[in-house]
Amino acid sequence: EVQLQASGGGLVQIGGSLRLSCTISGFTFDTSGATLDDYPIGWFRQAPGKEREGVSCFTRSRSAVYAGSVKGRFTVFSDNAKNTVYLQMNNLKPEDTAVYYCAVPVGRWCRSVLDVLVYDYYGQGTQVTVSS
Repeated sequence: EVQLQASGGGLVQIGGSLRLSCTISGFTFDTSGATLDDYPIGWFRQAPGKEREGVSCFTRSRSAVYAGSVKGRFTVFSDNAKNTVYLQMNNLKPEDTAVYYCAVPVGRWCRSVLDVLVYDYYGQGTQVTVSS
């Protein structure tokens, strides 16, 4: 069974940075023939009292798409050797406060960040709090 484990959240001041990690496990890439490409990991978040918001996911061309609210501040990258995808968050704002989840979209590759909101697998979430 595929499992995702998100980590790296915490409390940070306005303008600070955090790096979230999401590691995928549950099968052996070497023996199954699967690669991290078969399970492209995206991110969404949910703030208290608000709807879930897609943050980032990968397109079929392996480039990342971002929500307008985070574009230019957040960057996603992967380390295939570690089966891990990272979300680097810079210049954090109070409105970035939310629980962040990593997920594998049903369609795998995204055309927009909305696609990450429909997923086959997701991690347990990690809290990010941005304070003044």
